[in-house]
Amino acid sequence: MVNEPATSTLDPELRTMLDSATDVSDERATCAARLFKALGEPVRVRLLSLVAQSVGGEVCFRDLADQFDMPQPSLSHHLKILVNAGILERERKGTWSRYRVIESHLAVLENILRAGGPFRAVPCC
Repeated sequence: MVNEPATSTLDPELRTMLDSATDVSDERATCAARLFKALGEPVRVRLLSLVAQSVGGEVCFRDLADQFDMPQPSLSHHLKILVNAGILERERKGTWSRYRVIESHLAVLENILRAGGPFRAVPCC
């Protein structure tokens, strides 16, 4: 089983977004945009899906590479963006890297988009 990072390990702005259903401030919007931007490429959405659905909650780079028709540096670049955004966690094991989803950061996105969250339907004027 994959150990999920505790909410307390989140960036303070991300933690506030997870705990709050209030309007999105400029700082909160910046944090959320960083996460959404990382998922703004179909390859990255697919990578996230493959890692999230993997047996044991983690997957080796070589297994991901088998699923994509692209050079290794390009795939590594997409994974690096997901890791830098805090969506995936990378652990080096020997010559290969293994990736896992950081569930708490995805919970931030879920909280923003959920019904009743900051993007809820609000009457205009």
